[in-house]
Amino acid sequence: MLSANLELVRSIYADWERGDFRSTEWAAADIEFSSADGPDPGRWSGLAAITKTNRDFLGAWQGWHIAAEDVRALDDERVLVLTRRAGRGRKSGLEISAPAANLFHIRDGKVTRLVYFWDRARAFAELGLSQEEGDSEGP
Repeated sequence: MLSANLELVRSIYADWERGDFRSTEWAAADIEFSSADGPDPGRWSGLAAITKTNRDFLGAWQGWHIAAEDVRALDDERVLVLTRRAGRGRKSGLEISAPAANLFHIRDGKVTRLVYFWDRARAFAELGLSQEEGDSEGP
């Protein structure tokens, strides 16, 4: 199960790293997702909401890019991805390039919950990982 979950998440990032955020085939119909921090924290549920939220978010950025730096299984249902996000705000012109993290909860081959963390240290703290564990090599 661990390897199937890791492969699912890696396939999601293969699309995202190419700038293709359209697919939701990987998501459960009742997916719960949230942004724990960052410019627009909040919580949403369902495929329509994730599609709208992502479209609105991506519309606010030029050249938005996300890359997986490390993908690791935390247990049978959770996969943590250490990422790097970069882009330029369309209105502000502000450029960012920063480490972040995403936490995927997976059941029966579908993502049931997804949490975006702009602050990687917050992800480590909420997951009870030390900074050293968070920066170590994953499976």
